[in-house]
Amino acid sequence: MEETPPPLLGSSKPHLEKLTLGVTRILESSPGVTEVTIIEKLPAERHMISSWEQKNNCVLPEDLKNFYLMTNGFHMTWNVKLDEHTIPLGSMAINSISKLTQLNQSSMYSLPNAPTLADLEDDIQEASENQPEKPHFDSRSVIFELDPCNGNGKVCLVYKRGKPGLAQDTEIWFLDRALYWHFLTDTFTAYYRLLITHLGLPQWQYAFTSYGVSPQAKQKEYLGDPPEQEPKQPSGQFQANRGRDLIPQDKAAK
Repeated sequence: MEETPPPLLGSSKPHLEKLTLGVTRILESSPGVTEVTIIEKLPAERHMISSWEQKNNCVLPEDLKNFYLMTNGFHMTWNVKLDEHTIPLGSMAINSISKLTQLNQSSMYSLPNAPTLADLEDDIQEASENQPEKPHFDSRSVIFELDPCNGNGKVCLVYKRGKPGLAQDTEIWFLDRALYWHFLTDTFTAYYRLLITHLGLPQWQYAFTSYGVSPQAKQKEYLGDPPEQEPKQPSGQFQANRGRDLIPQDKAAK
């Protein structure tokens, strides 16, 4: 059973400031923004990661593995003040290792001969010049949920070549509510950068689809003034250091 310490307001601890790449300070200094909250999570233990890899016959990418060794999941929220009302707006989340679960290929309905996700396979959605080959719901791909996106879709860790899943065969994709795939990034580090940069605004992942963010989500964005500063950008993969720090480090030797 995972232990979840009480939520912390803003950047009250240095390692949390590093974890959020400085975005807590940016939000706290933005007009109208209130209650910037991080739910602090303990690091995952190495045996938990090994157990996940053995159970799922997949090797976690090194950057995601190091992320879990720093914090077993991530959840940060922030609100805006509108007149006398406090309105929840931003939410950034990464599932814990125990909730990094495979997308269910079983029947979507508890009925005999009901369709499965694999039955929805659309071979027309193949690779194009600008997009890699889309994930498959059948055994050609292995898909794990990184973020449930508050019910607006799912951000997924995808092993492109099935099992056994190799770390170098992973990509991060967004599965929208209509079950269409949209490519996000090649690595977890790059996805985490996107997550922080977009501040967890509602439906931000739809900016990477052909139809974009809904008008309702755009209206919510205007409730708070967007920060003028940019969060710090990680320049390489996440690497573990002294047990609790999360420090992006360049791949190139200096």
